[in-house]
Amino acid sequence: MLKQTKKLSLIIPAYNESDNIEKTIRAFHTELKIKNIDHEILVVNDHSADQTEKILKELSLEIIELRYLNNPLANGFGLAIRSGLDNFSGGYVAIVMADLSDRPEDLVKYYQKIEEGYDCVFGSRFIPGGKTIAYPKFKYYLNRLTNNTIKLLFGIKYTDTTNAFKLYRRETIEGLRPFLSNHFNLTVELPLKAIVRGYSYAIIPITWSNRKGGESKLKIKEMGSRYFFIILYCLLEKWLSGEDYKKQ
Repeated sequence: MLKQTKKLSLIIPAYNESDNIEKTIRAFHTELKIKNIDHEILVVNDHSADQTEKILKELSLEIIELRYLNNPLANGFGLAIRSGLDNFSGGYVAIVMADLSDRPEDLVKYYQKIEEGYDCVFGSRFIPGGKTIAYPKFKYYLNRLTNNTIKLLFGIKYTDTTNAFKLYRRETIEGLRPFLSNHFNLTVELPLKAIVRGYSYAIIPITWSNRKGGESKLKIKEMGSRYFFIILYCLLEKWLSGEDYKKQ
């Protein structure tokens, strides 16, 4: 394992994100440079068929903090993130969406919060100070139903488990292995395992904006059973595993 550092790694899974990826990289890189935060931006090109890799290749010559890899696993949001989690170099790691729906300013707040000693920092769009911009109504109601169900089942107060944008210490990520999810359900697996296994976490309000270019990769019809599986898995771990997976 690499020695713990204060370096912040961003993992950005990118599938056909040529409309957004450069804007996202530049926005986060600029903000982190202004705040003097040592960082790397690791983009996982998830078998894109557009100009995503070409853009990444050109940008990586300009921005020394940027590197990219082509996902060696099968196509899938969760698999792309897992490839990133096997290859990041920092002491902290954040999962960031490629469509600039997450705010760089919020990532700085995450970093400042985890420096207080927490194992993870989670954002919520649905607490005082949180905000969503142009959130599709159907997705909003489905989101609230799913997250409120998770709150009830796990007895937690957190209101935004399904959001991918979160920050973890390196040793926390190691303690959450092995990963089971290949798709968007990884966004639920990581925080629920962290909570069930006893890792400390802070929650701060964040702002989310709907993408302005490209197409959303989340296919709701395909994800129901996958979300249900990982929620049930984490619930069974909570009920039945005792201290087997608890933070040491």
